[in-house]
Amino acid sequence: MVTTAMASPWKPFCILLLHLQPSSCLHRQPSDRSVSVEHGSDGTMRKEERLLFTEDDQPPEQNPHLSLRKLLQTAAALPFSPLKVLSNGEPCILFQARKLSLRYEKQKPLDLTERTFSRQKPADTGQSVCRQDTATLVMGFGDVETFRGLSIRLQLSNTFYESSGQWWFSLDNVTLTYNTSEVAVFNVTDVYAPALSSYRCLHVSSLHRHSGRLLPSSDSARRWSVTFIDFQIQAFTVTSDTFSPASDCTSILPPAILMGLITSLILLLVLAYALHMVIHLKHIENDDDQKVDIYFPHSPEPLDHCCEETITEKNVM
Repeated sequence: MVTTAMASPWKPFCILLLHLQPSSCLHRQPSDRSVSVEHGSDGTMRKEERLLFTEDDQPPEQNPHLSLRKLLQTAAALPFSPLKVLSNGEPCILFQARKLSLRYEKQKPLDLTERTFSRQKPADTGQSVCRQDTATLVMGFGDVETFRGLSIRLQLSNTFYESSGQWWFSLDNVTLTYNTSEVAVFNVTDVYAPALSSYRCLHVSSLHRHSGRLLPSSDSARRWSVTFIDFQIQAFTVTSDTFSPASDCTSILPPAILMGLITSLILLLVLAYALHMVIHLKHIENDDDQKVDIYFPHSPEPLDHCCEETITEKNVM
């Protein structure tokens, strides 16, 4: 008689420990299988199937090579591969965004995402330049709608800061070139990261509702609105076709923490005022105990007698 296990031995174990480690059981997938046949004491054979896990299949808490930051980046994977600029056959700039859109005055917005990151025909980056301390990413789109020779240029710089002891790269300006000679330049604020990291931000835009990191520097630039969604860029220290761990633009103090700090400050002020009032009341009580009793006569007779004597003395004189 031959009996075959209907379920792998690890599944009942996962069900029993579901309330303790659900992710380690449900999310792990076997990399290989091994089957063995055992002979029982009663002469029957039992087929046993074992699942083998490699190091890459281990959950994060058991695999030291995976970091939380890497997991977050994997979870937020974008539909397009990063746009890559090569210098001497090696990547020197990586750029990626979930959406890239332009709008001229009140015209219909231009969605350039597909034109930028399409595998079949990505944007032309032939004019891009990489140097040790500066880099320029130029994305050419040709004729788009009514605009001839539309291109977007991102100017980056790499600077060493002695205070931190490391290199930092920053995005200095974004330039739109259209209709051959017309130019719109946006100065960039607060887009920087350590050179060994990439920079990532949910919105890099000229719109105020998206923090307005792109500031128009001329009247022609004010006619345009530029928006990058899920913006990520890296330059100067690119070692592969993937981004290094990202330095996020999220504020150091999220709203929840900021409100908690404000509430704590208010409570401290109230406590300090209460202590001040208690000390002041005790001081008043001590002053009352040290006061000297002053006697005020209730009858006016002594005063009248004094006045009569004074009048008599005047008459005598």
